[in-house]
Amino acid sequence: MKQLKNLFLGALFAPLVAMAAGGHVQLDRAPTEKFRDALAIQRGAQMFVNYCLNCHSASYMRYNRLNDVGLTDEQIKDNLLFAADKVGETMRVGMTRADGIKWFGAAPPDLSVVARSRASGDGSGADWLYTYLRGFYRDDARPTGWNNTAFANVGMPHVLYELQGEQTARHVKVSDGHGGEVDSLQIELTKPGKLSKSEYDSAIGDLVAYLVFMAEPGAEKRRQTGLLVILGLSVLLTLAYLLKREYWKDVH
Repeated sequence: MKQLKNLFLGALFAPLVAMAAGGHVQLDRAPTEKFRDALAIQRGAQMFVNYCLNCHSASYMRYNRLNDVGLTDEQIKDNLLFAADKVGETMRVGMTRADGIKWFGAAPPDLSVVARSRASGDGSGADWLYTYLRGFYRDDARPTGWNNTAFANVGMPHVLYELQGEQTARHVKVSDGHGGEVDSLQIELTKPGKLSKSEYDSAIGDLVAYLVFMAEPGAEKRRQTGLLVILGLSVLLTLAYLLKREYWKDVH
């Protein structure tokens, strides 16, 4: 019950913490077409297990929910089940909260509902995640050597830098649209990684698609059920209208 309370409070206040830490951020639009692409979600799950699950748990997501996107229990065991014994277990992490605080200054948060908790007036949680995971740049002033355009002074290091490469940032003056200028942080890739920019963006799109799925695994089934309900009500409405005409035909 205490864990549930902490997760709820984290989901409630995380957007406020992010805005306070990073200020106003122009978010990039996440590739929403991947959100209903089962293969994209599968690739994203693989990235999550390989790169995120070392530090971040997803304590309200069970491995076997990936059956919903086409993976069998055997495929889950062979390719994703490295931190658990059974597919019915939740995505736990071996690192303790105390170790997280010692190593990073704060315990890495649970990511079960991060795609929902990061939503704000500037965009969806998916947009924030897509911007954040592509916005790391080198900053020697930070303990980890990394900073982020979407979350200033973030404590998390760039665990995907081998894939993306290294970016550097510089402050430039840009028009504010009203005849004045504002300071803007611009980043550029200075040391290429294993993936090209388009390949890395696509991989992050897959990861975000999985995080969106994980935050609400039953969303697609509810959408399909909703469409069937609307279709059924439309049929009943048509029958009711025809019945009304039949009853009132002699009156009018």
